[in-house]
Amino acid sequence: MRGLEVGYGAAPAVSGVSLDLAAGELVCVVGPNGAGKSTLINAIAGLHRASAGRIALDGRDLASLPSHRFCSAGIALVPEGRRLFTRMSVRENLEMGSYAAAARQLRARTLERVCTLFPAVRDKLEAPAGALSGGQQQMVAIGRALMAQPRMLLLDEPSLGLSPLMVQAMFNAIEDVNAGGMSVLLVEQNVASALAIADRAYLLEEGRIVAEGTPDAVFGDPALRRAYLGAATGS
Repeated sequence: MRGLEVGYGAAPAVSGVSLDLAAGELVCVVGPNGAGKSTLINAIAGLHRASAGRIALDGRDLASLPSHRFCSAGIALVPEGRRLFTRMSVRENLEMGSYAAAARQLRARTLERVCTLFPAVRDKLEAPAGALSGGQQQMVAIGRALMAQPRMLLLDEPSLGLSPLMVQAMFNAIEDVNAGGMSVLLVEQNVASALAIADRAYLLEEGRIVAEGTPDAVFGDPALRRAYLGAATGS
């Protein structure tokens, strides 16, 4: 992304953001509530239109694509709050992720991969998605995105509302997905957990990138302490 501008009417939410994600890389974007993290990731997924700037994947400019074409371009989003079809079965939710023709051909193989990554999902395939725990629903949401056979996985606050034990399991699963070669962009307010698994990090504050670099560099940056009022560093 280069110089991305996204707003709601006259109110800017993301201002001049430039960001890179290399093949096979796990990059996190951290920042306090209201920093523009969800707006940013939804713009990359095609759900919010940028008013200026460029989003490109392998040199292909995505700005002219309609929103529903971003998935076939290789981008899959795990939205904040999971947004499952709660009355449908877990299996049906997962199969919705492989709606595109190319992904549908690999549906059985990808479903097996998801069940291997999340063993708890295998036992719940015929259960209504709404009957699952929050952690299990998050597994299904990630699995649904993987069913699309993406090249880049976007995750918006995957730890939101989960117990500490489940948060750790979720981040372990994200690491496993990345270790398989998938590029991952992770948006998180849980700074310590996100930085612990990332290759690189960006700190977003009031819609602008105010720090970037290795996780250690971003964690030690004064901008992070300012953004979190000292909560992230204990100072």
